[in-house]
Amino acid sequence: MTRGEENQSETVEMYLQTIYRLKETHGSARTSSMASSLGVSMGAVTNTLASLEKQGLVQRRAYRGVDLTPRGETVALRVLRRHRLAERLLTEVLGMKWSEVHELACRLEHAMTDDVIEALEKLLRNPKTCPHGNPIPTSAGKIKQAKSEPLNKLKPTQKGILEKVVGEKADLLRYLASLGLVPGVSVRVEEKAPFDGPIIVNVRGSRYALGQQVASLIRVRRS
Repeated sequence: MTRGEENQSETVEMYLQTIYRLKETHGSARTSSMASSLGVSMGAVTNTLASLEKQGLVQRRAYRGVDLTPRGETVALRVLRRHRLAERLLTEVLGMKWSEVHELACRLEHAMTDDVIEALEKLLRNPKTCPHGNPIPTSAGKIKQAKSEPLNKLKPTQKGILEKVVGEKADLLRYLASLGLVPGVSVRVEEKAPFDGPIIVNVRGSRYALGQQVASLIRVRRS
């Protein structure tokens, strides 16, 4: 494979994975959201999506964004599997912080072969989630989503176990870690300000105020 072909393959993988992540997080993948996530222009997204549609990997729908075809979803899940196992490698074997690994895994995911991934999965003892709590697809292309909901949907006095953080932005992850908001921790909503104001949560006896946008990226399982 030439360097140009490698770059083209990486672009396809990045776009398909981005579409999957946006739909997983927000329920839809729109051109503007893709441009923001990928750091490219709207025109570049439009042109690439046209190419992906010709390849039978995506389907564009007026006013509804972009959907992955079954072929496109297969590719997206394969890349997502490599990415999330790479994140586990970086945190568990190399001892890196969970806020540092997403960008590095974005580069590693395109370089690792299926044989390397299978060996890595065994080394890590078959982890089910990435360090941020998001599920790792199986080698058969299946993914099991734990039942969860955004933290800002809970009412005062309700509690939940933090299942995962979506978005995986480094500054967000550093902030949440400083509050002790990591997968497995119990969170109790104590107050909610009106008109989409901040919510007050209790984490291990400490109270913190979270904005609605941040709280929406924290997914919990009610307890």
